[in-house]
Amino acid sequence: MKKLLLFFIVASGFYSCKTLVPFTDSMKQRYNWTDEQIRSIQFYVSHDIILQRRLSNSSTEIVQGKIKMKQGKRVDEILIRSGTPGVLTEIPRENKMMVSFEMGDDHSLSFGINPNMGDKFVLLASEWNNGSGKVHYSGLEYNTDPDSRYAHLLVNLRKIDKMQVRQRIAGGRKIK
Repeated sequence: MKKLLLFFIVASGFYSCKTLVPFTDSMKQRYNWTDEQIRSIQFYVSHDIILQRRLSNSSTEIVQGKIKMKQGKRVDEILIRSGTPGVLTEIPRENKMMVSFEMGDDHSLSFGINPNMGDKFVLLASEWNNGSGKVHYSGLEYNTDPDSRYAHLLVNLRKIDKMQVRQRIAGGRKIK
């Protein structure tokens, strides 16, 4: 009896797991989502994103990061862990979205379609140099670590499938 109960607990745990898949342009087109519908989707980030900026000795402004010493210099670092949930805050143009992973004004990162990565919405930077990107976050410029270039948006496919609206047209009724 205990083995049977354990089996059902484990099986229900697997059933309730999230089915996270990359958010792609083809998915967006297939479901024919409006901007308003996309705003209701829960996004997740696929890889850790590490944002860093050097602080000068006179700089005291820190944006919800941690001060670290890196090669003898003070660095403000923000870590957005893989799997962190985010929400769409803005769609500046059709192939670009701003997604926020924490509360606060202007705490959003840009994601856009990359045809070289299967049309996934990947982290965008104003420039990339040796794998490190320059991004704007909370009104300040940060550098990403090289692994952040692989970060893309994920969605819970099970919830999206449940979100779909099925529509039929009633044929009407006539008096006999």
